Amino acid sequence: MFLGDILVAHKLVTPADVAEAIAWQKREGGRLGDILVAQGKLRAEDLEAIMHGAPSAPRTLAETGLALPTLLNLMIKAMYSGACETPSQIAKFLALPPRPVQLLIEQAQQRKLLDVLGAPDGMSEVRYVLGEKGKHWALDALEQNQYIGPAPVSLASYIDRIQRQRIVNERIDKAAIQQAFSNLVVSDEFIQMIGPAINSGRSILLYGAPGNGKTTIAERIGGIFEDVIYIPYCFEVEGQIIKVFDPGIHHRVERSTQEGHSRALGLRRDDLDMRWVPCRRPFIVTGGELTLEMLDLSFNALAKFYEAPLHVKALGGTFVIDDFGRQLVKPEALLNRWIVPLESRVEYLKLHTGKSFRIPFDELVIFSTNLSPRDLMDPAFLRRIPYKLEIGTPNAEEYRLIFRSVSRALGLEAADEVMDYVMMKLRELGNVPFAGYQPKFIVDQVIAACKFEGIQPQYRPEFVDMAIANLHPKDPRSSTPPPAVPQPPMTLVRKAG
Repeated sequence: MFLGDILVAHKLVTPADVAEAIAWQKREGGRLGDILVAQGKLRAEDLEAIMHGAPSAPRTLAETGLALPTLLNLMIKAMYSGACETPSQIAKFLALPPRPVQLLIEQAQQRKLLDVLGAPDGMSEVRYVLGEKGKHWALDALEQNQYIGPAPVSLASYIDRIQRQRIVNERIDKAAIQQAFSNLVVSDEFIQMIGPAINSGRSILLYGAPGNGKTTIAERIGGIFEDVIYIPYCFEVEGQIIKVFDPGIHHRVERSTQEGHSRALGLRRDDLDMRWVPCRRPFIVTGGELTLEMLDLSFNALAKFYEAPLHVKALGGTFVIDDFGRQLVKPEALLNRWIVPLESRVEYLKLHTGKSFRIPFDELVIFSTNLSPRDLMDPAFLRRIPYKLEIGTPNAEEYRLIFRSVSRALGLEAADEVMDYVMMKLRELGNVPFAGYQPKFIVDQVIAACKFEGIQPQYRPEFVDMAIANLHPKDPRSSTPPPAVPQPPMTLVRKAG
């Protein structure tokens, strides 16, 4: 965790500001934040707000929130695995500051767990290795669990952090919402409806016919948030370790400067608790593969620690249940599992020991479905979803806007005669309504046909006919060919530019 990265992520300074401050620090010394303030690049109150909002580094073993045996076990296991042997290596591996690590080493020495090898030539740090007693201690610790990595945070600290960085703390204004949907064809009425839903932090139901952008809308909602929040590598409950941070889900704030400046960026890192990872608000989508078991803690019987379920990893962010109603589990069972979290904003999780604990349930939950809501859930559950937005099919004018936007994005221009022809052919299909997915489908197939023919991308009647024919399979039971419809002439439209 580097202060410069966090300041850039909050848009308080630029990478160029940080680089200039680093150059100054190399000449004159000082702390990065203080230099940025002195140079007029950063307000002192903004710096203090960032430092106050970030998790503070523990100065003592007690301030870690963990029991001494837990910390000793982690350090001894790390040393037994060969991951570290000097105080600085131990501190980096456990994500703890130097002072608590030194106290931990002293505790291990008092128990005669470590042997001192001394400092090699050219090194100022003493190296430590496990003695025989230390190796036995490591084996006993590994019997309890095989977790080796950054020290966990306490459950109390995790709960406090969830409440501090609640999703409703971030206000999303109309301009941000309009920007998020700027390249989609949406109405002003939709913006007026989705805005309050996003800012409420409550659950949203997106429903309507398939292929009209419900998943895309959910993705845009998830990407609209800009706050930096802090995700723990793991937390501890009753001696049990539960992993939370997932690099495949949680996106760290980007490094603001080159790797060579990492030391300078960390000038105030001793003030920050490195057990927390600064990330963007998470966005998680789950679909038909979702089961009830996936909403429980996953215990690894061999390694003897837990993996947090997806909706816990989504805390502080957005959790989308896509294709709701098509999961392996029945909708009623899934809804019953979610009644308490959605209503009381509290989630209860159970350890394999039988111990249960509660954590705040703070995330924006979006249900997306092609099915009728009344067929999926009873009125009691519908009441618990305060925002219900129907994503309807586009009208003719909206369809033209979508088609032209897609064409332009892919290097084509859809003239009026092209649009007239496409819409006429779609109407010939009879019971096939316009849908938001169709333009991209048709344009992609036209471009593929042009590639096959070895010509520049262009609209031709036969290419459009083939694409529209691929929208829906023919009914093999129907042997009567459709009546011939005269095809109006269509000017070839070549690739734009």
